[in-house]
Amino acid sequence: MTQGFSRLVFWLVCGGLFTACQKSSQTGDTQEFAFVTNGVASFWDIAKVGAEKAGTDLGVKVSVLMPASGVVDQKQMIEDMVIRGIDGMAVSPIDPENQLEVLNKAAASSKLITVDADAPKAKRLMYLGMDNYQAGRMAGQLVKEALPQGGSIAIFVGRIEQDNARLRRQGLIDELLDRSADATRFDDPGTVIKGERYTILGTLLDQFDRAKAKTYVEDTLTRNPDVGCMVGLFAYNPPIILEALGRMNQLGKVKVVAFDEADETLEGVTAGHVHGTVVQNPYEYGYQSIKLLKSIASGDQSVIPASGFIDIPARLIRRDNVEDYRKDLKAKLGQ
Repeated sequence: MTQGFSRLVFWLVCGGLFTACQKSSQTGDTQEFAFVTNGVASFWDIAKVGAEKAGTDLGVKVSVLMPASGVVDQKQMIEDMVIRGIDGMAVSPIDPENQLEVLNKAAASSKLITVDADAPKAKRLMYLGMDNYQAGRMAGQLVKEALPQGGSIAIFVGRIEQDNARLRRQGLIDELLDRSADATRFDDPGTVIKGERYTILGTLLDQFDRAKAKTYVEDTLTRNPDVGCMVGLFAYNPPIILEALGRMNQLGKVKVVAFDEADETLEGVTAGHVHGTVVQNPYEYGYQSIKLLKSIASGDQSVIPASGFIDIPARLIRRDNVEDYRKDLKAKLGQ
């Protein structure tokens, strides 16, 4: 009887401490928010600057977390933030279909929004980012400009489980095959897809392993010497493509279409080695995520749109506007 009573007291105390931790932000303490990326990349370095600038401007604490080891690492980071009792978090989910439990746990304990990649089945309040399917179609337009007569295309990306990767890839394929818009369509990554003018040789998934990504590019060049264009869907893919092309003396011979604004990618656009890149606005992803979370955590629900989606549109960067874009980016980063 005494032992059972002691256990009851123990668990009540633990529960009380946990609740106190969760509610700490409601006692007048400085609000705290987390920005959890889907990996480590220069794209997220820019978002980090934006998130931290918002923290400074708004007088809140901001933790930017970048999982280096994939979904397991990201899950642990989210759970750590839940235990810490933060006021809200913005997450770019790696595998939204299989992360519902941890995302819903975060939503139950704090304010949860998704950024860059969505998890529409989770209990998140909203998604902040671009329309990744339309961005994929924009990349397809760049390929059409680079190879107007048609040709073979190879696609490189980290993971297909991520909502943003899947939609970008499908938008790209649908544009090249002149299909109607349908973001729910899905072509098997392992199959060759042939259209009237363009053939997609395959989609190489490197799981954020840079060495593997480089090997995939080199193997593609060896096995398909007539490949016309390589498309990198994540920020680190185009620089790796450029490195491999340079080593194999193929720069300028194989067209490159990119995503995001890695330094090497923008330099490639300037040099004419990259036809163009589809850029997001990672600085605003970071800044606006923290700004939105602060408003929501402070009781302002009006910032959540009825659609549950705030669109920060993608842009096309080509040789004619790349320098203006770089100057603007450097100004935001304080460089």
